[in-house]
Amino acid sequence: MKVILFNGSPKKNGCTYTALAEVAKELNNAGIETEIFHAGAATKGCLGCGYCSKNGRCITDDCVNEAAKLVKEADGFVFGSPVHYAAASGMMTSFLDRLFMTASNDMKHKPCAVTTSCRRGGSTATLEQLIKYPEINQMPIVTSQYWNMVHGNTPEEVMQDEEGMQTMRIIGKNMAWLLKCIEAGKNAGINKPELEPKLKTSYIR
Repeated sequence: MKVILFNGSPKKNGCTYTALAEVAKELNNAGIETEIFHAGAATKGCLGCGYCSKNGRCITDDCVNEAAKLVKEADGFVFGSPVHYAAASGMMTSFLDRLFMTASNDMKHKPCAVTTSCRRGGSTATLEQLIKYPEINQMPIVTSQYWNMVHGNTPEEVMQDEEGMQTMRIIGKNMAWLLKCIEAGKNAGINKPELEPKLKTSYIR
C-alpha cells in the first residue's frame, strides 16, 4: 500500500513539509509506503479548456500531469498547504483544481486527509477549502484528534508545536488503520460501490 502526500508550499522543505513528514513517518511505522510530492511547483491555474476530459492529461504540462500518473497506483492521499491570506496557497489551489479535473476517477473511494501549516491564523478557513476537493469526489475523509494543523514560522518552530505534531501522527495512524480495513474488505470480497451516472439538475427553467 502507498500514500502520496502532496506539499502545496512553494518551499519544498518548509513548515508544510515538516507536518507531512510526521504523517509519513507514522504511515511508514505501520508498513505503508509513502512519497511526499512537491505540488507547490504548479505553474498555472485551470484554463477551463476541457482538454483533460478528452486527453486524460492537462494541457499545461507541469507537475500536475506527473501527479496524475502517480495517483493511479496510490491507495490514499494527504493534501497539505501553508496558509496564504486565510486560504490555501495559490499553487496548491491551481494544483488541486487541475488534478481533480484530470484524475478524479483515479482517486474515487481512496482515503484522503488534508492539513495546513500557519504562523498564527487562517488555518480553519484553509482546511475548509482543502476538504471540499475530496468531499465532492467520494473519498473517505481521514481525521485526527483536532483540526489538522500545525503552527510555526519555521520548521524548527513547527516541531515545537507538540499538539500539532501529535495531530499529524494520529492522521498517519488513522490513515493506516483505514487502509488496512479496506484491504481486508477486498480480501473478504467486499467491492467498492458502483458509480451511478451523474445527474445534473438545471436551475434554469
